[in-house]
Amino acid sequence: MYSIITNSAAKAALGTLRSINHHLDQTQSRVASGYRIGHASDDAAYWSIARTMKSDDKALSAVQDALSLGTATIDTAYTGLSSSVEVVDEIKAKLVAASEPGVEKGKVNKELTQLKDQLLAIAKSSTFNGVNWLNIGNTTASTVQVVGSFVRDTNRVVSMNTIDFDIYGDAGNGNMLALVDDRTSATGGAAGILTSTWFADAASADTNWVLHLNDSNSATAVEIEIEIEIDDTTSNDDLGEMISTVDKMLQQLTNAGAQYGALKMRVDLQTEFVGALRDWTTKGVSKLIDADMDEEATRLKALQAREQLTTQALSIANSTPSALLQLFQ
Repeated sequence: MYSIITNSAAKAALGTLRSINHHLDQTQSRVASGYRIGHASDDAAYWSIARTMKSDDKALSAVQDALSLGTATIDTAYTGLSSSVEVVDEIKAKLVAASEPGVEKGKVNKELTQLKDQLLAIAKSSTFNGVNWLNIGNTTASTVQVVGSFVRDTNRVVSMNTIDFDIYGDAGNGNMLALVDDRTSATGGAAGILTSTWFADAASADTNWVLHLNDSNSATAVEIEIEIEIDDTTSNDDLGEMISTVDKMLQQLTNAGAQYGALKMRVDLQTEFVGALRDWTTKGVSKLIDADMDEEATRLKALQAREQLTTQALSIANSTPSALLQLFQ
């Protein structure tokens, strides 16, 4: 049955065309933006999860930056220790040379003075971004922290984890990690390898030999230097004590370098993990909200073809009443 009042075919074709145009607009938006879910109205649950994950990714990016700063600080301290090992090794060699008969100890002493000044320069200049782990002052914290990770637990509570490192070490047992302890509060330079008298004790020396004398240890220590007068007052026994003390210092410098190396390895591993975690987060967000461009391109072509066919069907449906009217002419 045909009616010239109500064109059911045209209404059906128009409804289909509206539906196709809606899906076509949606597909074109996905193709243009690259997102399957660009707004909360598209899928509130997935949009909310994706926004939270993106926020966490920004926090992880800040953690990466903090780890990079930590790595640079550790590298600075490690470089200072490595350079110090070479200088202290040279001091040890000079002391051994000074114990040989006929050696002009005055000239050796001048070399020792320069080498000790170089050690002090290394300790004071091993600074990155205002942080120095090799030269301890009154305001230096005993434990330093490097940002390790950003954590969101199962209760959605966020927190920051840190990697802690005790730069004072176990000074009572000779396991200090700094070069110079410049604290003035009667510490005796105990937390610095160059200022602590522990090494002279460990070497069973009668004199508390150190390689750097300052306000924190001047009451208890004697700086290693060969005072030469006409009669050469420095004995071979003193030189032997100096050599043994410096050798103990050299062993601890090597140990401290190993500990800094282990810390750097851990920070490097954490940096690598955080990078991988960011990659996983990005992939997770992508699976939630990104559009499949191959699928959307195929759908776009199909919808465009359906739009054309439906437009033609609507045109045919609209022409039917005109064809009926011709029967009455």
